[in-house]
Amino acid sequence: MGWWQVNADTLARCRFVVSPLAETFACLKLLHAGQGAHPGERAWLDAHLPAYRGRLAADPVTARLVGAGLGREWIADFLTPTPRGEEGFAAEVARVRAVDPAAARAHLRLSLAGPLPSELDRDDLPERAAGLLEWVWHETVRPYWERRRRVLEADVVARTAQVSRGGWASALDGLRPGGTRWLGENRFQVNLHEYPPREISGAELLFVPVTAQRSGWVSWEERERYAVVYPCAGVLAGDGRRAVPAGLGALLGAARAGVLLLLGSPLSTSQLTAVTGQGLGSVGRHLKVLREAGLVERRRAGRSVLYVRTAAGDVLVEAGRGGGGDPAGLASGHDDY
Repeated sequence: MGWWQVNADTLARCRFVVSPLAETFACLKLLHAGQGAHPGERAWLDAHLPAYRGRLAADPVTARLVGAGLGREWIADFLTPTPRGEEGFAAEVARVRAVDPAAARAHLRLSLAGPLPSELDRDDLPERAAGLLEWVWHETVRPYWERRRRVLEADVVARTAQVSRGGWASALDGLRPGGTRWLGENRFQVNLHEYPPREISGAELLFVPVTAQRSGWVSWEERERYAVVYPCAGVLAGDGRRAVPAGLGALLGAARAGVLLLLGSPLSTSQLTAVTGQGLGSVGRHLKVLREAGLVERRRAGRSVLYVRTAAGDVLVEAGRGGGGDPAGLASGHDDY
């Protein structure tokens, strides 16, 4: 397995950040794979995959670049610059464009685990990569960015609350079940590949959510900054159209039951609004009724007020699922994971 050696100083400096470029690259990977993990991803692919394939068909060099850069076990480093937080897409993609061409070719040889194809032995690879990422951003991510940003921020708030409740070990174990976990003795497993451990004590460690459910990678910037990109909680990444078990919907009303289903993880009213598409006032009324019934409780995490199901709420949800089946449409829950 690949793991990093950290210390208390590293953990103290850990941050969750949102990166438009990481979201864009995760979408590029999803387009290249052509297979969605849930109905929302499949609908997005139906809308954008034909244009993506058409663009690559018209530009065979860039198509070969993407295939080489998305290696079987290792992504070409220059495609995934380490996020710094509080950067816009333009500033992030400019770092891709500024990569030295010789370094880009070296990264591709590493991702290919072999020689570079002759058609990629050229100096415009960073420019081509940046151009494709700009196309993916403008055509397939930016139209949905406001909602996606709210979803990603919702994940950040929920993860931060998890750190407050259970410490970093519980939060790291849950980033990607089976992929990341706290090993003890200051060791953090970042993937399942047999890579040598890295000593990152004292560096800044960032955690970056993306909405694509089968995406994840790690990156670093010299020895100063490391990042783990992970798929955000599946309940946040779906398209918001979730079937409510019939019995639970009849008891609470479909909209209110949908809010209760989502609160298996702590969420704020604004996050629930982003995920459900309901108005802020409607969400607030649902939460008031659910709290008065003892089905949800309110917690504070820093400046945020989060809502989560109580034990009674969990029992009711499980009983409803037993009567009406599992809710449909929930998302299933520098190297590739």
